[in-house]
Amino acid sequence: MDFLIYLKAFIVGGLFCAAGQILIDRTNLTPARILSLYVVSGVVLGAIGLYEPLVKWAGAGATVPLTGFGNVLARGVRAAVADKGLIGAFTGGFTASAAGIAAAVFFGLLVALIFKSKDKAG
Repeated sequence: MDFLIYLKAFIVGGLFCAAGQILIDRTNLTPARILSLYVVSGVVLGAIGLYEPLVKWAGAGATVPLTGFGNVLARGVRAAVADKGLIGAFTGGFTASAAGIAAAVFFGLLVALIFKSKDKAG
């Protein structure tokens, strides 16, 4: 039973990565634009209710990629608007994703302190 959970997560996460690699290889989109596209796609799919069934089926395979971050933003905004009204549209995404953003900043700082950057030989 546990193996099936891991397999689903691996397949869905792998498909997201494969789609990103195909976009890098076959289009002129930069990686930054592809990452932005993934976040916006997660927001849109979460807002119209299509991303949640994927999260329930694939678990971490759908929540860990950037589309999952977009889905969290959409879900946070939806909950905050229901609770606080219009002001929730501006605060809900930050509240819902605060732990992930804080972890990214903390671990980014930690890695920057531990490892020294090197100039590229040009």
